[in-house]
Amino acid sequence: MLIGELAARTGVSRRSLRYYEEQGLLTVLRGGNGYREYEESAVDTVRRIRALLTAGLPTETIRQALPCVRNATPRLERCPELVEVLRTEMGRMDALAAELTHSRDLIARMLTDAGVPLRP
Repeated sequence: MLIGELAARTGVSRRSLRYYEEQGLLTVLRGGNGYREYEESAVDTVRRIRALLTAGLPTETIRQALPCVRNATPRLERCPELVEVLRTEMGRMDALAAELTHSRDLIARMLTDAGVPLRP
């Protein structure tokens, strides 16, 4: 199928599909006319990529995870090489969440100190 059909079937923009290709997440064949041609399996691959992006994973981690992802839930097979990668990602996310909580608490304190209610 051509890029337009893949975009329509997955709800993902052509630009994103080209980006997935550049990142090594999506395999593309080139026709004699130079057009991108995708196999039927690309639909499922794009859905798995989207699920992993929604989980907050960077494309480098997604590239490592894709061979272990079985569907767009995303459901992972038990891949020992991926366990530590995902634990590291969780640690990164925990640190980001702590930073956001700290920032939110500072703003709440500023509002409270100014006598302003936190909610309108």
